[in-house]
Amino acid sequence: MTIARRVTGSAEQRPPRAASAGMDDGFLMEVCVDSVESAVNAERGGAGRIELCAGLVEGGTTPSMGLLQVVKQCVRVPVFVMIRPRGGDFLYSDREVEVMKADIRLAKLHGADGLVFGALTEDGRIDTELCTALLAVCRPLPVTFHRAFDMVHDPLVALETLISLGFERVLTSGCDSSALEGLSLIKRLAEQAKGRIVVVPGGGITERNLQRILEGSTASEFHCSARSARDSGMKFRNPNVAMGASFSAPEYSIKVADVAKVRTLNAIAKNIL
Repeated sequence: MTIARRVTGSAEQRPPRAASAGMDDGFLMEVCVDSVESAVNAERGGAGRIELCAGLVEGGTTPSMGLLQVVKQCVRVPVFVMIRPRGGDFLYSDREVEVMKADIRLAKLHGADGLVFGALTEDGRIDTELCTALLAVCRPLPVTFHRAFDMVHDPLVALETLISLGFERVLTSGCDSSALEGLSLIKRLAEQAKGRIVVVPGGGITERNLQRILEGSTASEFHCSARSARDSGMKFRNPNVAMGASFSAPEYSIKVADVAKVRTLNAIAKNIL
């Protein structure tokens, strides 16, 4: 996922160095990454924040603490860490909750600048009890409620719940297949929020639709992956074996954040101002 935001100068939004182009130009772009290479490329391209995940093919799961450690050594923009113990729905068992709490503590220990999670009840509402407990473990770091929001029964009610709980951001595609398709709801949510929470469009954002999404939603942040595929360096390849299920990514194709794509998205955001 990638996010961009108009900068107001808080410590969270400005890394301890000269701000990136995307920040200087009034937006903070968040790029979701699942590797050190992608994190470095995102920063080089002008991302102002990174969302660190594993398993992007599943929408993002909790990254390893080794990945977080090395990414923190290689980039200086803020790194927000995904806390999601598995793919699939957002209804969690007691043991999964314990895993989430442990991962939050470890992420804080290894230098996370913010955290990203979401949890729902079986009837499609925000799980206020669980979110309250997880937020307490996360603090004092800022927290984003991720695209579990797009699975809620009533997004307008859910937004008020997130505000009352104290989330700083909510990432959403407008409860549709992409941010472009859900643009009208994203705009409505941003108007309802009135600055009490940052509504961040995310899902299917590319250089072809970013301008329309930012102008149509009045959003001050956006979230994207800006990835391209590159061929594996493997010379010997066994075509009869795959390391994942049939829906997984091709074995010898690697998707990484593309410096040129990140720069292009930043340029588009700058021209909208």
